[in-house]
Formats: sequence, C-alpha cells, structure tokens
Amino acid sequence: MNLTVHQCINIQQLRVNAVTNSSVLQIGTAGEIRALSNIYNTGGFTGPAPEFEPPNNMVPLVPLPAPIEDLYRPE
Repeated sequence: MNLTVHQCINIQQLRVNAVTNSSVLQIGTAGEIRALSNIYNTGGFTGPAPEFEPPNNMVPLVPLPAPIEDLYRPE
C-alpha cells in the first residue's frame, strides 16, 4: 500500500524535558520507526560499580579563594 502525505508543520516553540536512550521524538509522519538501542562496555568492566562513599573530609576538590568582606553593602 502506498500512502502519500503532504504536510506543512510550523513549530513556534518546542520543549524537550528529557532524552533517554530509548526516546523517540517524531514530528510529522514517518513510514516506519525501528527501535535501536546499543549498549557498549567500552571500559571492559566485568561487574557492577562499587558503592559511592562520600569523603570524610570537607576539603573542596577545587581550592576556592577566601570571601571578600564588605563586597556587597545594602544601600
């Protein structure tokens, strides 16, 4: 069966809140959408990742300068 579709689409604003590996965004008519999902183990991992343990010290990872006193004064 042949189907011919003529369409004119005007999009003023398009918001996409999230995109995941299995997301499909379709605007208009598509003859066929085939699902495809590829997962690669590029790091050669053989098991699950270890549980996250937050550091005990409170030293920032990036050294920050000391705050400047009286920089912002209310008027």
